[in-house]
Amino acid sequence: MTAHHEQHDIATWTTDVLVIGAGFAGLEVARALGRAGIPAIIVDRRNHHLFQPLLYQVATASLSATDVAEPVRQILRRHRSVQVILGEVEQVDATLCRARLGGGELIAYRHLVLAPGSGHSYFGHDDWAAHAPGLKSIEDARSIRSRLLVAFERAERCTDPDEKRRLLTFAIIGAGPTGVELAGSISELGRRTLAREFRTIDPAAIRILLIEAGPRILAGFPDDMAAYASDSLECRGVEIRTGTPVSDIGPEHVELDDESLDVGLIIWAAGVRPSPLAAQVAETDRGGRAIVDARLMVPGLDNVFVLGDAAACPDAEGNPLPGLAQVAQQQGRHLGPALVAHIRDGHPLPEFRYRSRGNTAIIARHAAIFHHGRLKLRGWIAWAGWALIHVYLLVGFQHRVLVSAQWLSRYLTGYRGARVIDEEVAEKAPLRAGPSSDA
Repeated sequence: MTAHHEQHDIATWTTDVLVIGAGFAGLEVARALGRAGIPAIIVDRRNHHLFQPLLYQVATASLSATDVAEPVRQILRRHRSVQVILGEVEQVDATLCRARLGGGELIAYRHLVLAPGSGHSYFGHDDWAAHAPGLKSIEDARSIRSRLLVAFERAERCTDPDEKRRLLTFAIIGAGPTGVELAGSISELGRRTLAREFRTIDPAAIRILLIEAGPRILAGFPDDMAAYASDSLECRGVEIRTGTPVSDIGPEHVELDDESLDVGLIIWAAGVRPSPLAAQVAETDRGGRAIVDARLMVPGLDNVFVLGDAAACPDAEGNPLPGLAQVAQQQGRHLGPALVAHIRDGHPLPEFRYRSRGNTAIIARHAAIFHHGRLKLRGWIAWAGWALIHVYLLVGFQHRVLVSAQWLSRYLTGYRGARVIDEEVAEKAPLRAGPSSDA
C-alpha cells in the first residue's frame, strides 16, 4: 500500500483491497487482511465501530455511548498493513477500480469490499425524519435519549393536564425487534427508574404506543413467541396497535388512518434503506440491495464483493438473507480468509453458507424470546442467554467488563446512570404556550 500526492491537489491512495464500512462485516475482513499482512484501506465516515444490537440501551439511558463503540484504529492497531481513513465514499467506479471520497481524494484498488450498512427508510416521507428519529448511530441514540428525558422534565413542571398527557405519550413506529426493545426499555425507565425520582408524575400516566402496519409484532418470529412478547409488553403498560399504518407525522403528533395522537416523542423503527453505493456497483433488488452470488461477488465483477445490509445474498434456498448483525459478521469472517487465499495463492473463492445462531429479542427485565429451529426459549432463561451472548459479542475486553458491571448494577438497583441531556435538544423542546407554566 502506498500513499502519494499527484501534481494537482487531489491525493490518490493505492491499495490491494479497499474496504468501505467498519461495521461487523467490514471489520472482520480488515482483520483477516491485517493478520495476513495484505495492504488494505478501510474507510468509514465515523471513527468507531458500533455495536448496534445494544444501541437502544444508549437511547434509553441504560448504557453510555462509549460502552457500545470502539475506535476503529484501536481495533486494528496491531495490523500494520491496514490503513484506516475517516471519510465518506461518495462515488465508486467499478470499471476503473476507483473510489472517490467526499474531500476529492481518489482511492485506487485491486479488490473492493463494500459493506457500508444501511440508513433509515421513511417510505417516501423523508420529511418525517426531523420529527421521528431512527436508531442507527450514536448521534441518533443521544438525540432520542435527550428528547425522552426532556419530555419527562417538561412534564414534571407542567400544570396543564392535556400538555402533561402529551409529554408523557411516546410513540414507536415499527414493531420489529428494535421497536419492541425500545418499548419495553422506555416502560421500565419511566415506571421503574424515573418514577422514584419525580414528584408530580404518576407512573400510570405514562403512555407508550407501539404502532405496526403489519398484522402482528415481530414478524420474523413464530406466532406463539410474538404473542408472548405482546402479552409481556401489555403487562408493562405498552399499547400495541397492529394493522395500523401511519399517514402523517408532525412535531407533536402522529396521524393514523382513524386517529390523531398528540405525543411527546416519536421514534422510527419501521424500515431501513441500504447505502446508495450498492446501486453504483451492481444491480439491486426492490429494496435497493446489491444482488450478489453465493460467493458474495457482484456478477460480472470478479473483484467486487458486497456484504451486510447492502447485499441481497441468497441462502441455501435462494432467498435473500436478513439484514442481521450475525449475517454480516459471518459474511466478513468467511470472505476475509477466503480473499487472503485468493490474493496470495489464486485459490477459488468458496460459497458462503449462513449458519443461523437464532433470533432473539429482549422485551424487559426477565422477559425475552429466543428462536432457533425447533428451540424456543422465553422468559428469564432467554433473557439471561441474551445478556451472555451480547456481552460475548462486544468488541474489547474492557467493554465486556463495563457493560456487565452496569447491567448487574441496574438489575440490583434499577438505576440508570447514563441520563445526560444535550442542552441543544432541551432548548428546542419548550413547553407549549398556554395554561402550562414554566414557573
